[in-house]
Amino acid sequence: MEIDSLNSLKLFLQEDLYLVGEEIPLLLEKQNNNKDTSAILPARETPTQDSAYSEEKEVEEIQKVQEPTPPAVRGSFEKGILILHEEENLSDEIMDMLSKIIAAVSHSMKDVGLLSSEELRGKNLEDFLAINPHKVIKFGRISHPINALPIHDYQIKTEGEIEYLFADSLTQICMDKALKKKLWETLKTLFNIS
Repeated sequence: MEIDSLNSLKLFLQEDLYLVGEEIPLLLEKQNNNKDTSAILPARETPTQDSAYSEEKEVEEIQKVQEPTPPAVRGSFEKGILILHEEENLSDEIMDMLSKIIAAVSHSMKDVGLLSSEELRGKNLEDFLAINPHKVIKFGRISHPINALPIHDYQIKTEGEIEYLFADSLTQICMDKALKKKLWETLKTLFNIS
């Protein structure tokens, strides 16, 4: 019955179908238990050497599909505010300034998560989005595909359900009063502060 249903679907579905992450282990388990290749083969096709090879190739591709692995965020990240920073390690002076900035927008450090450029290295955009941030504040240059988003410094941009703000590095902001003021004006808009 199940094989007939799969074959019937092919009659009216013209696009390729893709498996959701949760379905992959079930399919592989079922395939290993049954050793029945006909469930994966197209309708009216009998198993041949070519079709068995293509089935093995499909199984290999299915095994390659992996769910995103989000980077480990430092901090409690309770409110979904993610701070990305260029500096590998934040000095006490910068951490103090960052704490004051967060407090000024009516939040605490437990509401935010921190990620350095180094911690994001090698992660793709899907891995990043798996963190599920609501607001992302990027300070400085980071080595990550998020830089490809069309966002100008000190402007707020919404992509999907995420609000982004890109700014100069924390080190630069810490040393420049004009940049602090520019950041504050943009943060007031981002956090709806009048």
